[in-house]
Amino acid sequence: MIGSISPLERLLTGGMQPGQVGGAAASSAADVGASFASALANAAGRTIETLQSADKISIQALQGEVPTRDVVDAVMSAEQALQTSIAIRDKIVSAYLEISRMAI
Repeated sequence: MIGSISPLERLLTGGMQPGQVGGAAASSAADVGASFASALANAAGRTIETLQSADKISIQALQGEVPTRDVVDAVMSAEQALQTSIAIRDKIVSAYLEISRMAI
């Protein structure tokens, strides 16, 4: 899981340098929120595409059109994408619970 932190950071930041949001310093909290929401949407979309691709390759393998090695690669990639998505979800829920416990 530690090895997937760097690719995850690149995925969420779009390959930007640390401290940059949306290619430049954000001028308001709304900009940051929109950038974060779009980054999460992009990450979710890529995960769905990876899972659908693995499913498609598995079906093609059952029909004898794809070698077993390609199926293993696709399934492993889908598993890693799913594990990353679960980790992101857990962190978001944890952050939400932490914020909800704050005294106002």
